[in-house]
Amino acid sequence: MSEYKSELLRTLVERGYHFQSTDLDALDKRANDGVVTGYIGFDATASSLHVGSLVQIMMLRRMQQAGHKPIILLGGGTTKIGDPSGKDKSRSMLSEAQIEANKQGILKPFEKLLKIGDGPTDAIVVDNDEWLSEFAYLDFLRTFGPHFTINRMMTFESVKMRLEREQPLTFLEFNYMLLQAVDYLELNRRYDCGLQLGGGDQWGNIINGVELCRRMDQKEVHAFTTPLITTASGAKMGKTAEGAVWLNDDMLSPYEYWQFWRNTEDADVGRFMRLFTDLSIAEISELEALEGAAINDAKVRLANEATTMLHGAQAARDAEDTARQTFTQGGAGGALPTVEFEGLNGGEVTLISLFVEAGLAGSNGEVRRHMKSGAAKVNDVALSDPYAKATAELVQDGAIKLSIGKKRHALAKPV
Repeated sequence: MSEYKSELLRTLVERGYHFQSTDLDALDKRANDGVVTGYIGFDATASSLHVGSLVQIMMLRRMQQAGHKPIILLGGGTTKIGDPSGKDKSRSMLSEAQIEANKQGILKPFEKLLKIGDGPTDAIVVDNDEWLSEFAYLDFLRTFGPHFTINRMMTFESVKMRLEREQPLTFLEFNYMLLQAVDYLELNRRYDCGLQLGGGDQWGNIINGVELCRRMDQKEVHAFTTPLITTASGAKMGKTAEGAVWLNDDMLSPYEYWQFWRNTEDADVGRFMRLFTDLSIAEISELEALEGAAINDAKVRLANEATTMLHGAQAARDAEDTARQTFTQGGAGGALPTVEFEGLNGGEVTLISLFVEAGLAGSNGEVRRHMKSGAAKVNDVALSDPYAKATAELVQDGAIKLSIGKKRHALAKPV
């Protein structure tokens, strides 16, 4: 790792972010000689990013930590089209109002993980709708169309995968890679942006932008992608049986976020610490060397560091305290996810429905399946009656504790 002169390249490679790139030596020299401006694009397809996007945000954080300037590119324009990369079918078309609301939502983690402002290495937020919405269609085709060939575009993984699976790829989506290439050209012209980072599935799109900058402006710019982050067991990072691990606390509580990291597989602890925390490599090496039950201490450290970074130190402490009370002492810590319900006095609310409302199960049928295995519990006692109601006798310290297995808990509070 020591062959790189710049802190940026040493950090990105040593911590495991590198998958594919253009000339690393040239990028290393550029980063060693001055400030590099680099960007990642984030389409506004949901009101929150999930943990699968965290590795990209962390790369922008690494850039800033190394004295370089990140650009957060919001895809206000490209969201209207939909990125086909890694998708078997077209994305749903969103309204302008939905896209605008989503843009506000996905910015929240950046405000916590990056310094955004006007300083030389402060991150800036740019929306590609600024320029994409200004193009007239014929002008766009005349200006950029000659620089792309269908032959080359057909070789990109995002296109090949869709066609091999005999899934339709619309002409709308086929244009996405042109728009992303134009983004790079525009950011280079406006901000001297010389680096685009992204996930490995974006390689073809990013290289299109690199080549467009060279063809139209004779500019050398760089590409850097990360590997697909999977767990040691092969699962896609950030996907759980319960759904996506959202970064916004109105979509996923800090306690549930903490629990996600606490449940990391043993073999992933060191790798995830390198990617998702600011702990030093030396300290990480010590922690990942722990064996047996002691590896749980490393997992708690990972959970605390990741949660502190996104939700603050107090949220991390509360989550750890809640986990200790819930798992070690058999209690119900205050940071557990909470759902409120009415109808306690009339006995109208079934316990099964509270499991669903609390997000512990997707349906009443799923709760019943957990009941058959004894995994569904109320106040740490197995639930046996599918028609049982929430009653005053079940309320302890102001709430009813709901559990699925040993690791998933919530509180139902009557109002």
